Amino acid sequence: MSALVASVALCLVSAVCYAGAAIVQERVAATGGTGGRGPLRRPGWWGAVALTGVGAGLHVLALAFGPLSLVQPLGALTIVFALPMAALFVHRPVGARGWRGAVLATAGLAGLLALTGPPRTESLDGGQRPVLVAAVLGAVALLVIAARRVRRPVVRGVVLATAAGAAFGMASVFTKAAAEDWDVHRPAAMLPGLAVIALLAPAGMLLSQASYRGAGLAAPLATVTVVNPVVASAVGILSLGEAFRYGLAGALLAVAAGAVAAVGVIALTVQGVNASTDTPRDLVILAGSPPDAVVPPGPDGVGTPSVPHPRSRPRCLVPARSDSDSG
Repeated sequence: MSALVASVALCLVSAVCYAGAAIVQERVAATGGTGGRGPLRRPGWWGAVALTGVGAGLHVLALAFGPLSLVQPLGALTIVFALPMAALFVHRPVGARGWRGAVLATAGLAGLLALTGPPRTESLDGGQRPVLVAAVLGAVALLVIAARRVRRPVVRGVVLATAAGAAFGMASVFTKAAAEDWDVHRPAAMLPGLAVIALLAPAGMLLSQASYRGAGLAAPLATVTVVNPVVASAVGILSLGEAFRYGLAGALLAVAAGAVAAVGVIALTVQGVNASTDTPRDLVILAGSPPDAVVPPGPDGVGTPSVPHPRSRPRCLVPARSDSDSG
């Protein structure tokens, strides 16, 4: 088995793990409390953490065998796998638009796979690493501040998912760099990179969890799926010397394949936005609602909220006192 085939196989299994973790995260966000520590008290959330850990371990192995410009775009298979898995396990309908998006995303990724060049052994030099860390931390901080000013749940979820995707993408860059440092027997150079990974990976996990709250599954997941490979592949091409086959023609074809995959992911994003707008049942926890406002899940796996649609005037959950009650 060649290194490229091994990398692709590891990416496939990793994407399945990530998809399962995303589904569980979204269900925890939809049926849990509004407190920041609420998910920590849910066994399901820790199950998602375990799945994410397995997916991350497989992802690290894939990076050891393949280039960033291939491994990171293949992460888009996460959402391709997540939609049918969500339909199977939590009875969430996919719809024609969702299937079209999944087909386009898969076709675009197949094109990128066919055009990917052989892996390179270059690594980030010492001067580039602090610049990249400062850039991603600054971007993540600005996005989190912007998300706090956004009221619409779907938009806020997309902003937080963008921050999560940037954190995950740069964590993969430093994972690739650490793998290269290990191969050339430079353990001292690995330590700062491992510290960066230990910071960015949990930050991406927490930001992605927050992005699902009130925004559904598809829109945040699609955003992470796009931003993550864009950040990592850009660094791989610009700083690590990675390239596509067939020179300029291959690079143009790779851009076209990436555009096809992006169109598919955007279609999935639009589906998620429409689902969150048209189905208030997805917004189980609303601002100001107590945790006991949620009733147990119905036959479709989603609890029916006892609070009104967010565009309507909130109802008082305590019966109003009438004149006959006075005295």
